[in-house]
Amino acid sequence: MHDWPFFDEEHRAFAAALEAWLAKANVLDDERKADASCRAWVRALADGGWLRACVPGIYGGLRADLDTRTLCLARETLAYRSALADFAFAMQGLGSAPIALFASAELQRRYLPNVVNGRCVTAFALSEREAGSDVAALATRAQRDGETYVIDGEKAWISNAGVADLYVVFARTGAEGARGLSAFAVDAATAGCSAGKRVETISPHPLGGLRFERCRIPASQRIGDEGDGFKIAMGTLDVFRSTVGAAALGFARRALDESVAHARSRRLFGATLGALQLAQGSIAAMATDVDASALLVYRAAWRKDLGAERVTRESAMAKWFATEAAGRVCDRAVQLFGARGVTRGEIVERLYRDVRALRIYEGASEIQQVVIARQVLDVSS
Repeated sequence: MHDWPFFDEEHRAFAAALEAWLAKANVLDDERKADASCRAWVRALADGGWLRACVPGIYGGLRADLDTRTLCLARETLAYRSALADFAFAMQGLGSAPIALFASAELQRRYLPNVVNGRCVTAFALSEREAGSDVAALATRAQRDGETYVIDGEKAWISNAGVADLYVVFARTGAEGARGLSAFAVDAATAGCSAGKRVETISPHPLGGLRFERCRIPASQRIGDEGDGFKIAMGTLDVFRSTVGAAALGFARRALDESVAHARSRRLFGATLGALQLAQGSIAAMATDVDASALLVYRAAWRKDLGAERVTRESAMAKWFATEAAGRVCDRAVQLFGARGVTRGEIVERLYRDVRALRIYEGASEIQQVVIARQVLDVSS
């Protein structure tokens, strides 16, 4: 795949080096100790220099600007090895991207070098109980008070809640609707900011709520102008939705590889599983889903890196297709493994659980279909 025309030599070298590093990496990777494992992965990724992919070159990044193909290659490669490794990398990228893409030079200098060295664990605090897919319905409010803002409200389903050092928080500063939202960089240690109830999921990782009670921050912590919050959120997701597709691709590729190895070695009815035509049909469908996903993911990333201001349609297609396809691939893998496929501790059982949330976060599959259709029809509502 890496010889496809989407990539230059720097991309190919990055992917090969990351694969080689992962083959030797000895990092705590235990979903029963998800918080500790994620912190361990952040430290290891920082020490290995891989978090440099998350920031622009001026602050220690690999390239002058954020490179979407590099982010996608990293997530695909990490997801193939470990869901927690992918999570740790993804959150360093997603949580800091609004600052890298939209914040003042002062905020960039303050936070981005520490994202690279792993001393600042980041989070993207957008969702609320009544505002997940409907971002414009956010109720958390930031009230201007002189040279400060006072934030009140609650966030839900926030990855790295209680673990992060920095939250990028989206809150309402104006009227109802998308145009009344703004974004803020909030240090976790700020008075009035606290982690809420922990949420346990089928693929464990740090996830929970956040509470803001008279949380006062300097006005200089605002990212962009007042009212830019929706634009900042969507601009960030424009990049990172493609990377969600890349993570799905990594899970799917691992499931395919495990299934091929199993089909070649498992014997039944006097032959290998792979000799049975129905098993061959499953392998063919899995391989086609993997290749189609890769083409959509890296087309979207390539167009973004080529200079397209927005790749809303392409990234939504990549995210929708790749995550749905990965679900199909992992389901087929479980079926091919039979009883082993639903046995805890088996790789395909873990992949089956790991891949499911990708169809929901950063815009559920149904939302991606709406986004794509509106882009094709060129309608705004």
